Amino acid sequence: MGEGLGWGQPLGSVAQIAYVVPDLEAAMAHFQRDCGAGPCFVIENFLQPGQIYRGAPSHADMRIAMTFAGQTWIELIQPLDREPSIYREAIDAHGYGLHHHGIAFADVEAALAGYLARGWKECFRSPVPTGGDVVFLEGGNAAAPAFIELLPVTAAMDAHFTSFWRAARDWDGKDPIRPFI
Repeated sequence: MGEGLGWGQPLGSVAQIAYVVPDLEAAMAHFQRDCGAGPCFVIENFLQPGQIYRGAPSHADMRIAMTFAGQTWIELIQPLDREPSIYREAIDAHGYGLHHHGIAFADVEAALAGYLARGWKECFRSPVPTGGDVVFLEGGNAAAPAFIELLPVTAAMDAHFTSFWRAARDWDGKDPIRPFI
């Protein structure tokens, strides 16, 4: 895997920008039509066993779309229920829009230790289909406009998202919505 991801993004830097949206179809159409993104890869229900929100099991479900616009990995998240979550929390606090920046690390737990030492606090953790746990952080810097998500870089993760980047790079406009797996 080296020191970067298959689409050229270096480890330890922002690999993903994520938004909470009220309507996933409308958001996907906007990013495809107006931002040069596509195709979108959708997870219909992201309710993973082992999700932990603020120290307790989480039962929040959401639909997620992943896409690329050039080198930029975009995640769109539509909550599907009113269960407590970092997504509902953000919507209730400031509405829909920017939610987090995802930073890719080969060793999320080592990166987490560094963030915790700098004053960040873990607020959500979840296993992901490509291996490992994502960890969301808050509060480490008053200037931070959003949560930070620590993304576990596994061989499966790198291969999967590099395939999404390649699909976007070569996209002819056909099949704009595709399954994540």
